Amino acid sequence: MKRVFIIGAGPAGLTAAYELLKKSNEYSITVFEASDRIGGISQTVKYNGNRMDIGGHRFFSKDDRVMNWWYNILPPQGAPAKDDLLLNSDKKYTDGGADPEKTDDVMLKRHRVSRIYYKGKFFDYPVSLKWETIKNMGFVTTIKAGFSYLHAVMHKLPENSLENFYINRFGRVLYSMFFEGYTEKLWGRHPKYISADWGSQRVKGLSIRAVIADMFGKIFKKNRKVETSLIEEYIYPKLGPGQLYEKVRDIIEEMGGEVKMNCPVVKINEGEGKINSVEYIENGETKTLEADIVISSMPVKDLLNAFSQPDDKMKKIADGLPYRDFITVGLLVDKLKIQNKTNIKTVNNIVPDCWIYVQDTSVKLGRIQIFNNWSPYMVKDFEKYVWIGLEYFCDEGDEYWNMSDEDFIEFAKNELEKIGVIDKADVVDAHRERVKKAYPAYFDTYSQMDELVEYLNGYENLYCVGRNGQHRYNNMDHSMVTAFETVDAIMNNKTDKSPIWNVNTEEEYHEEKK
Repeated sequence: MKRVFIIGAGPAGLTAAYELLKKSNEYSITVFEASDRIGGISQTVKYNGNRMDIGGHRFFSKDDRVMNWWYNILPPQGAPAKDDLLLNSDKKYTDGGADPEKTDDVMLKRHRVSRIYYKGKFFDYPVSLKWETIKNMGFVTTIKAGFSYLHAVMHKLPENSLENFYINRFGRVLYSMFFEGYTEKLWGRHPKYISADWGSQRVKGLSIRAVIADMFGKIFKKNRKVETSLIEEYIYPKLGPGQLYEKVRDIIEEMGGEVKMNCPVVKINEGEGKINSVEYIENGETKTLEADIVISSMPVKDLLNAFSQPDDKMKKIADGLPYRDFITVGLLVDKLKIQNKTNIKTVNNIVPDCWIYVQDTSVKLGRIQIFNNWSPYMVKDFEKYVWIGLEYFCDEGDEYWNMSDEDFIEFAKNELEKIGVIDKADVVDAHRERVKKAYPAYFDTYSQMDELVEYLNGYENLYCVGRNGQHRYNNMDHSMVTAFETVDAIMNNKTDKSPIWNVNTEEEYHEEKK
């Protein structure tokens, strides 16, 4: 049997392990996970009976292979969930689907609401063209935004930065209101210094034109192509994203694979165009295993630093690849100060948002998650409390990263009170999590990434998958597709690895569901 070592138990690594075991009995599979949690940044943190989704993960894909894969692990919802029952929801459920009140193994059907909180007012995300938007912006600003957009249409800027990418699609006025400050919060760098590639990865099909097309598509219900950022429904594991990947781990082990937790890979011995062995730490002891195939979802920077004899130039490029790290604070509160002024019914009439993007540059806070709206089963006392996640972007080792949990939680509560979302007195409980290398960034030596890809592809039995494995800000489904392509290459002895690296680079993916 061929010995396949997979580095990282996130969506990409687990998908590769599952697919190889399901499709063939020719492979011995071992997954090495450095931490004690399954799912990478798609993990679910459990705290005092409540659950936190690190970063928020809507399960939606334009690739039917991914949707079917998820449903194969957790079946669709076939009966009302706890909040559906309380609200007498008129949702349509899947015939023969699972009942979330009777089983945990179910994908809930959820309504997507994401808005921008800007100067104490809510705006749709992405910005929509309706009376509420005009009223919140003010008539004069709306006119300025309209002429700014028309100017951008007629005078396209060279797309050599993320700033120009956004201005070309939204105009300078909307860019300055809704993109500039938030982007700088996210990356710690002004958009004019960031590659336009990031926009191509995340919002390629999104623009004022797409918003208008979607608006008229809703009216006429004809040939409607929905951008990923404009979807109105998504599915979600009853107990958070980690639940799904924890179940995948169990299935992998049932099929004969091995998932080693708390076992970081620390050295990769390479030579003559292939990976010969990997060294990892288990219970404080360093162990070495000979490898036939290595699939890596570890950060590219860490991968190159684990090589026994890396090329000096390639190591320098890898060392220069930037990341943004992530802090999230869970707050359990009696109530929110912000009011639900929408026509969407919610339990206890809390705001209906899954995410709230905080564009106010007077606070460092980037986004607010409301876990009650992701799944009622994420909150222990769902009908009594609101469980929210406050998301901060930072750099490992900076002043925010190094703050004590107690001090950072107090800092976060003060920010939330400052912008009128809560009263600190209503906070019942709190928890803080830090995540390293959550977001691969598109500046510094990223411009030389193609050279690094060519170098890595030179190792015939090495395959790089997933967000960090490719240093690409992929969605969860894109990461899984890199695993599908890798398994296809391995099983069919394909030497061309470009399909693995080209996932989420084609414009067609962003334009419509195939």
